[in-house]
Amino acid sequence: MIRRTHRDVVAGTYSRLNFHIVFSTWKRQRIIAPTWRGNLHAFLGGALRALNAVGLAVGGPEDHVHILAGLRPVHRVSDIVRDIKHASCQWVHEEIHLEQFRWQSGYGAFTVGYREVEVVRKYVHSQEAHHMQIGFEEEYLGMLQANGVAYRQEYVL
Repeated sequence: MIRRTHRDVVAGTYSRLNFHIVFSTWKRQRIIAPTWRGNLHAFLGGALRALNAVGLAVGGPEDHVHILAGLRPVHRVSDIVRDIKHASCQWVHEEIHLEQFRWQSGYGAFTVGYREVEVVRKYVHSQEAHHMQIGFEEEYLGMLQANGVAYRQEYVL
């Protein structure tokens, strides 16, 4: 088997792989305070850049985040999510001094077509207002259903 280098794969590959990624705090604790929420969102964007991904939008209220990200063909969504969760959790512990902060183990990841990027970007940036009218559980179940994702109720709520 011939192994190609990262440079070989990227040089001849053209893609636009956008994902809407959603994950929540441990037990959906309402722990992300408005005083540092913007810094957390900025950190998540920087964590994506450090992984050679593109953070197109990051937003969310006190118990979860939405990320619109552009990934490369060499990325695995699970690795990206794992790495940004780990890095951001460390950041919260060290910078905010909130040792009990954790992310829920699972996540949702949905592909976003080029023509829908701007709609999803606006949606991500309007999360605080959006969640004044709808709860996370209802929103998340709606996203799973709208994207045809099979799920088990006990792992979602």
